[in-house]
Amino acid sequence: MHRTLIVARMAPSEKDAVADIFSKSDATELPHMVGVTRRTLFRFHDLYFHLVEAEDGITDRLYKARETDLYQDMSAELAEHIRPYDPNWQEPKDAMASPFYIWTPQEGVTRG
Repeated sequence: MHRTLIVARMAPSEKDAVADIFSKSDATELPHMVGVTRRTLFRFHDLYFHLVEAEDGITDRLYKARETDLYQDMSAELAEHIRPYDPNWQEPKDAMASPFYIWTPQEGVTRG
């Protein structure tokens, strides 16, 4: 299982609009193109957390999907509600958190 956590800023009042955008997008083939098996959106005050789960890493497929109208339309809609956490944001990887400690009962601890 691979997990990617995306961090950004979002006003708490925007959560329903953002959920609607993802609901519409998740009904298309876009999640399958990227390899998403589960998506969970969180908010904490003015922060937005987007947990993407997949069988394998999604980075290569995500960058290919960025060329599609489905991705570009969704991204444009999200831009009306979500702001980068880092003002120097250039691309999706700039919003992805880096894991530094993982524990599972089968594998023990992994540090990054």
